[in-house]
Amino acid sequence: MAAKKLSDAEVQDNLEQLNGWTVENGKLHKEYQFDTFVTAFGFMTQLALIAESMNHHPEWFNVYNRVTIDLMTHDAGGISELDFQWAKHADSISG
Repeated sequence: MAAKKLSDAEVQDNLEQLNGWTVENGKLHKEYQFDTFVTAFGFMTQLALIAESMNHHPEWFNVYNRVTIDLMTHDAGGISELDFQWAKHADSISG
């Protein structure tokens, strides 16, 4: 079953269940900061395996100890429940 784009109200309701995520440019957005590059890269490695298993891949950017993540479901044309599931995995892994 294809993911469905959530309404603005549904996105706001789901945002309340996350810590530190916002909507920027129509995407779920968060920046994580770690102690070292290795820790940041390890975080990305763990999430890469989850992304592959979900067949849902992020837009992300890493500079030294920071990882910036933007999520949207391109097939749905916006933010879907998949993005919120992915964000919850990211928060769980980040500690």
